[in-house]
Amino acid sequence: MQRMRVADFSIRHTIESAQPLTFFGDAKSDGNGVAYACGSSMIEVEQKGDSIGFRAYGSMRAARLRDEVRARFGLGDDMPVIYNNIETDAFMKKAIRNYRGLRITRNDPWETALCFVISQFNNVKRIRGIVKRLVAAYGDAHTISAGGTQLVFREFPKPEALAEMSVEELMRHGAGFRAKYIRKLAQECCGSFDLGSIGRKRYADAKDALMQLDGVGDKVADCTLLFGYGKLEAFPTDTWIKRIVEHVYFDGRKQSISDIHEFASERWGKYAGYAQQYLFWAGRNMKVGR
Repeated sequence: MQRMRVADFSIRHTIESAQPLTFFGDAKSDGNGVAYACGSSMIEVEQKGDSIGFRAYGSMRAARLRDEVRARFGLGDDMPVIYNNIETDAFMKKAIRNYRGLRITRNDPWETALCFVISQFNNVKRIRGIVKRLVAAYGDAHTISAGGTQLVFREFPKPEALAEMSVEELMRHGAGFRAKYIRKLAQECCGSFDLGSIGRKRYADAKDALMQLDGVGDKVADCTLLFGYGKLEAFPTDTWIKRIVEHVYFDGRKQSISDIHEFASERWGKYAGYAQQYLFWAGRNMKVGR
């Protein structure tokens, strides 16, 4: 197992805060580790204090594994600088104090887009259930020898696998009304829509491009840009974050989504995505705006 020392990182807060790895990874019971498929390899990461250990089962080389873990968990992000920029008020100071080390993960854009299409009008438990059932049904299977035992796992399903499924078949996995959007997203991502090109665009242009896809609205586009492309200026705004922002910053007065985006951009700028994740997770845990 390789090891790495890293400050200002909490794998528990990161995984629990409803990011893509929450939906398709498997967290340890104590919250201090996670296992997830990365292509044809299975990766395990665990944390003890300011040290993380990680290993890969499969063909992934040691150097690539280290790069994967650093990128996946945002370990290259300069947290002192980020905290200095988003710690603008008493609520954010408390959020950072309570959940210090929560990082923005970087995930495959296809995985991210699919997870957040499924997230619409949904909760974490149900999102995870749908994603895990899709992985079990359509992900490529791998069997690897590990310590004298056989490790069997499935990777995240490729868009080609879901594009072939009927809406009725996808609904059998609990997708509900989202099934038609899952199928359409898969078809477009293995057809004419180039997910790889989105990351090279400026934030506003990238968002406009994503919102051309069926089932991808403002919130799903921003989630995909934040967690799939590392565009930290994105500020995903769903019902919960809208209520939290209204409660904390506007004395409960209703604001439009565009007003909230403008407020977040002016207040937190290029690190608005980090501010959003701390606001979201602290607000949900403290039941702000309910």
